Amino acid sequence: MEEKEQNEKENPKKAVTPAFKFGIFGSSNPAAEDTPAPAPLFTSSEPKPATAGRAWPIFQETPWRQLNWSDETRTALLESIRSYKPACDSVPAARVLLVGPVGAGKSSFISSVQSVFYGRVLNRAMVGSSSTSSGSFTKKLQSYQLHSSRERDGGSMALVLSDMVGLGEASSSLTLHDALAAIKGHVPDGHTFSACSPVGSDTAGYVKEPTLAERVHCVAFVVSAPEISTYSKTMTSTLQQLREHISALGVHQVALLTHVDKVCLKTAADVSQVYRSTPLKNVMIQASALLGMPISSMVPVKNYSEELDPEPHTDTLLLTALELILQYVDFHLRDQSDQAHHAESSDHAESSTAQRDPFHL
Repeated sequence: MEEKEQNEKENPKKAVTPAFKFGIFGSSNPAAEDTPAPAPLFTSSEPKPATAGRAWPIFQETPWRQLNWSDETRTALLESIRSYKPACDSVPAARVLLVGPVGAGKSSFISSVQSVFYGRVLNRAMVGSSSTSSGSFTKKLQSYQLHSSRERDGGSMALVLSDMVGLGEASSSLTLHDALAAIKGHVPDGHTFSACSPVGSDTAGYVKEPTLAERVHCVAFVVSAPEISTYSKTMTSTLQQLREHISALGVHQVALLTHVDKVCLKTAADVSQVYRSTPLKNVMIQASALLGMPISSMVPVKNYSEELDPEPHTDTLLLTALELILQYVDFHLRDQSDQAHHAESSDHAESSTAQRDPFHL
């Protein structure tokens, strides 16, 4: 016994620092998911931190993304989006397609952003749930051109948001083929999607050679923040395949995380705290992995659902999402303009060569 005590004095055990743990999303070691992390040992050289003995802090003192929540910022965003003009003269309005799982909040987002400009909450894009639990309420490709205000003289804005059937497991869900056809501009507005009848040249109203103005200029993936960790492998694979094919088309994408008020109660009470919420940041990290998209291309939003009147901070969050979308629209339009200019220059060079050299083939 004396020998054991002597060994412990000569070889004291080192304090073990527990692995960092992402709150509700489990430990860094999946095998230890159900095992409580050991309490850290503190010494005079490593004093006990203020958060010891409590759960990982839900709110950070410093926001992990900066956003000015003032009324001036909201007003500036409103005016900037109202006066927006696409970065290409041949395109009268930016076309943005919302894609995502059934129930993610695509239709609600459209109604919410229109509510911001109207100054009252409305249900412009029909929002609801299908009679079948797995079905999408929206069945058609439906486009909505935003209006600058609810006044009669409130003109149309240069922004069109398109809603369509959601991704899901049911036979009525959107297929990869039809989604890409819509992005390329082949699908006429009002078309009803059916997995049994894929979009083709025999589809009524099929656009054979869509112009740049008729094609989609940005795709917004809409995913529900509380459900990120519950999406099936099939859904994950579908989202990732879509991302790859859309990227191959040269169309930029963003992600909108909806229902953020259901991830964090404090955020539900005050949406301006959204960028201080640790649980929400963790959800965005998960969404980034799910979609293979950088967090800088993702924004959290809170759609209007129970309110009768808009709320300034919720407006600001929605307007920030629109601002990001329009930035990516212009990236795409400039890319297309550059490619068209390069093609014209190449054709002109070949034509000049042919005129100078009669033997040029």
